[in-house]
Amino acid sequence: MKKRKSGFTLSGKNLAAGNRIFLYVATRFFLRYNEKNGGKKKMKILLTAINAKYIHSNLAVYNLRAYAAHYAKGMADSDTVEIGEYTINNQMEDILEGIYKAKPDVLMFSCYIWNIAFVEELAEEFHKLRPEVPVWVGGPEVSYETESFLREHPQITGVMIGEGEKTFCELAEYYAGKSRRDKEKQKIQETQRTGEGKSTEERSKPGEIPGIAYRNGDEIIFTAPREMLDLSDIPFCYDKAGDFKNRIIYYESSRGCPFSCSYCLSSVEKQLRFRDAELVKKELQFFIDREVPQVKFVDRTFNCNHAHAMEIWSYIKEHDNGITNFHFEISADLLREEELALIGTMRPGLIQLEIGVQSTNGATIKEIHRTMQLERLKEVVKEVQKHENIHEHLDLIAGLPFEDYDTFAKSFDEIYELRPNQLQLGFLKVLKGSYMYEHAKEYEIEYHSRPPYEVLKTKWLPYEDVLKIRQVEEMLEVYYNSGQFEITMKVLGVLFKSAFFMFQELGKYYERNGYFGMSHARIRRSEILLEFIKETFAGDITAGEQRNITETGKKADHLEILDIIKESLIFDLYYRENCKSRPVWAKDLSVWKQVTRAYCKNGKQSHVECFSYRFPDKGERVLKELPKRAGKPLYALFDYTDRDPLDHQAKVTWIMEDEDAGLCSH
Repeated sequence: MKKRKSGFTLSGKNLAAGNRIFLYVATRFFLRYNEKNGGKKKMKILLTAINAKYIHSNLAVYNLRAYAAHYAKGMADSDTVEIGEYTINNQMEDILEGIYKAKPDVLMFSCYIWNIAFVEELAEEFHKLRPEVPVWVGGPEVSYETESFLREHPQITGVMIGEGEKTFCELAEYYAGKSRRDKEKQKIQETQRTGEGKSTEERSKPGEIPGIAYRNGDEIIFTAPREMLDLSDIPFCYDKAGDFKNRIIYYESSRGCPFSCSYCLSSVEKQLRFRDAELVKKELQFFIDREVPQVKFVDRTFNCNHAHAMEIWSYIKEHDNGITNFHFEISADLLREEELALIGTMRPGLIQLEIGVQSTNGATIKEIHRTMQLERLKEVVKEVQKHENIHEHLDLIAGLPFEDYDTFAKSFDEIYELRPNQLQLGFLKVLKGSYMYEHAKEYEIEYHSRPPYEVLKTKWLPYEDVLKIRQVEEMLEVYYNSGQFEITMKVLGVLFKSAFFMFQELGKYYERNGYFGMSHARIRRSEILLEFIKETFAGDITAGEQRNITETGKKADHLEILDIIKESLIFDLYYRENCKSRPVWAKDLSVWKQVTRAYCKNGKQSHVECFSYRFPDKGERVLKELPKRAGKPLYALFDYTDRDPLDHQAKVTWIMEDEDAGLCSH
């Protein structure tokens, strides 16, 4: 039987015609479906934060997203602002992959001195992959010398200058509208082919958005400056931010600074603004309820407004959950008696205070336009210490105008004498936009061309001295700020007149023996310190050492000094942890087995050690004389179940032999 021919054959010509018909029908269906459903195609903006550490969070990007979510007009429900957080420890390729897979329609970066190199490379590589995606940046690292930044980085579409919440909101509106207008144009072009529509003009331009710089061909266009926000208008940004139990939260209750320190960008923003105190308290309760471990206030001088500080501190004290810790940057000399009385009653560890000193040299303080009453600052630091409930962190900056090596050493010793929990020795960073940046030539400051722009030398401080101070800084971090050598540092304070000299000589010892650049375990650090003390006091004391070693250090028998240091190092080891390994000079534990059995009730959570010297209690920050040798063995019971909330050291109970009662604790 003869097969009947079909009326349609799939010749090449017919197939092409069929494809055209199919595409036309499909396009018409899509356009009508899209019109019926409001044209809702998802437009995604990706806010990218590259933090210094995983435990950090980026307040800026959360603020931008929260502000846009609350105020942006014309954004469809399907339009999204997403946050991508990474760290500078992530591989560049992994970050690029994450951004690419997020498939943003607009990409934005938050820029700081610690991440700008990452941002520049990521923007360049991402542009190769998705050249059609606009890339915007914002933050302090790009808000100054913006035009040169854009010309050097052609892959960057534009810069949000200064305060970014409202600017980002309007950019989000612009791109959401542009996305819809592009779709409308596509629809109009399609309907024009069938005679059903007319072309329309774009109704919005980026030039209408204040606070940005953007490229238009070869031209860089700056729009009008952005007016400053009312801080209370910014919605709380963390309510949808997920679980922050293992991360530090950054929080802002004020912007701007009343002072004009020449090295700081906060002085550029003259207008000081505060967030409504009732809002602040409500938001702090959010963190307290979720037992966030630490909330760091980014306010430049938290206590510049007495009433504001009192209200917030009172609330924190009254609603303490026993876990959350709050960190504040303050001016100590501004603290009033009322504030001191309040913080003196707080739970140990509830708040931390970071106090910027920077220098004690009068000429330097004047030149950097710093307002500070040094003697009042010292009084306040000592007053706060009396209650033993607040972690104090004092800052110094090396490389400031009129500060040479000797005056910096004096500044260091003056602040070290206060015995803060931490003494942060930093180096001047010449930040774009700061007064220091503008006057760098006048001060003959040379600094690194790349972030973080740290000082290399100044008119007063040659590079050789900067290197020596860097050694002091490393020794300070290892032996003081780590908190791992607290008792030994107190003992050495009796032997050395100058702490700066001590750390300087210790740094020289490290350099002579090739110890810098090597990884040292804690016990090895103890051994090196003991070697240094032996070398310093066993032989003839040099002329330089004569000037910087106390009369006690000159007169004391060097063998006794070594015995004391050996024991103080053992004490320090067990102060922090129940060490499995012991230094070679440590005594045989079996000698006091009986005492251990009698007092160690918590197994590995306690330890007993025998000493010949009684070391100072917690509240004794400065020793006036070397510890005296006891007539009978002393036993220290270290209890690791009861740690100090400020430095996490074990509770220590001294056990002494009594002729009548045998062993007894004191």
